[in-house]
Amino acid sequence: MRVAKIHQYQYYFVIFSILLSLVGFSYNVWRLESTENNNTIRTASFEILLELSALEQLVYYAHYDKNIVEGSPRKGWVKVGLINDLSPLAGEEVMVKSKKLMQIWSSNWSSIEESQLATEQVVSAIEATRDEINIRLTTLE
Repeated sequence: MRVAKIHQYQYYFVIFSILLSLVGFSYNVWRLESTENNNTIRTASFEILLELSALEQLVYYAHYDKNIVEGSPRKGWVKVGLINDLSPLAGEEVMVKSKKLMQIWSSNWSSIEESQLATEQVVSAIEATRDEINIRLTTLE
């Protein structure tokens, strides 16, 4: 009788140990996945912020300095394209803002050099995208 009770305790101990290890392993996998996702969002966001800065500088070169080399629309298209390509990695809201930036750039790039309104619209879209990225970064787990 006593041996049966010892075997029963051993059996419960083994079952409890297996369940505890499965719970621990599951939590570890979830945490690693969450951390990797946050790292991807962070990295993409920082790259987008760098490209937004460069695009803003390019717009200022084109409009205020009338520098067609540094303010080349071709460079702007590359930057806007890269921002748009990276935006899905940073989240849905950032992707929406970057698509809006691309639309605004598409309709204003040819008049940035002469038009204050076109410059302001592009810079406003850049700032809106930047603000959305900052919101996204502050809400990471």
